[in-house]
Amino acid sequence: MRALETNSSGSVSQFLLLGFPCSWEIQILLFLIFSLIYLLTLTGNTSIICAVWSSRKLHTPMYILLANFSFLEVCYVSSDVPKMLANLISQTKSISYAGCLLQFYFFFSMCAAEGLFLSALSFDRFLAICRPLHYSIIMTNRLCAWLVIFCWLGGFLWLLTPVTLISQVPFCGPNTTDHFLCDLVPLLALSCAPVPGITLACGIISSLIIFLTFLYILGTYFCVLSIVLNVPSVLGRRKAFSTCASHLALVSLFYGHGDVC
Repeated sequence: MRALETNSSGSVSQFLLLGFPCSWEIQILLFLIFSLIYLLTLTGNTSIICAVWSSRKLHTPMYILLANFSFLEVCYVSSDVPKMLANLISQTKSISYAGCLLQFYFFFSMCAAEGLFLSALSFDRFLAICRPLHYSIIMTNRLCAWLVIFCWLGGFLWLLTPVTLISQVPFCGPNTTDHFLCDLVPLLALSCAPVPGITLACGIISSLIIFLTFLYILGTYFCVLSIVLNVPSVLGRRKAFSTCASHLALVSLFYGHGDVC
């Protein structure tokens, strides 16, 4: 274990992310597995972006939102996976104090932005199914552009307060955590003194946007389901459900993996 490193003021200058404390052989195996998953994620999302970009038929609000979501997913996984892979094959497993704060900010900001994009996609599906005659009037290119801007800015602005609060917390040792990224609770557990107020405030702020977007998506799909079930033909119901299938898959993956934000 490396000695605790501090700067001239006595504060911690870097953290040690142990991640997966296992044998070297297992770490190499994990490195190969996670590298493959990472490359598949990049390939899949990049393919969606290129498909939407290259086909004018896909220049519709739903696919524009989906392409932005795919680009966001690439940035999201790239905010922590490369560092995790580097630590798996490194003996130091360290990250600087500034790097830790930046990783926390970008990872959770993009997580929040993904929740907002999923809400925007659910709004698009709600209009398409529940208000089909008004869809082209409401969901214009202008509104779609504003939704994209709102989702990107909303995610990054929402996490400014938590990262500002964390930057005010003194860290003087220890500097070792079992996590593979700079997560909120493990990071604040390394502070010089207990900071329950900041921990609670950051936890509420970070979780609130995910909770609110989840409730909004549930509400829109409740309305969609009530409309679809009243469609007289089986073919019509099947067509309506098929338009929501990809979005429901994204929602299930995002909110269902248990470690969302």
